[in-house]
Amino acid sequence: MPIGDETAQTHSERRRRPETLRLRAVMPILTVSDVERSMTWYCDILGFVAAEELREDGRLIAVQLKAGKVRFLLEQETEPLAGNRGQGVHLYCATRQDVTRLAGLIQERGGVIEQAPGDVHGGRDFAVVDPDGYRLSIFWRPER
Repeated sequence: MPIGDETAQTHSERRRRPETLRLRAVMPILTVSDVERSMTWYCDILGFVAAEELREDGRLIAVQLKAGKVRFLLEQETEPLAGNRGQGVHLYCATRQDVTRLAGLIQERGGVIEQAPGDVHGGRDFAVVDPDGYRLSIFWRPER
């Protein structure tokens, strides 16, 4: 095969030379200004569950949250950060649930929908912004 003619390679051949990174999950770690407030927002508004809390001298410093198979870690900031923590961070979360119904539940719980449910890229999504400015889009696409 001539150099640069990678189109003739199969997908599995490209994966082996050199071996590519193969991840099974990702857990974002979000630094927050008030971990108690953020935990309450993620659990009571979005519907996450607190899986594990980390305390230091009796004070909550981090919490691992889960929603389905996904986990987030919220950690208390140690030094005040200038500006908006979530600036430029957008978490795109896939679900099999009805996103229009989810958006309605979030609003019923006191959450603010930043972007109303709508059709996008062959599915539907909506967006919320957490207390520190992290944007989460929740996306559904029909199974293929």
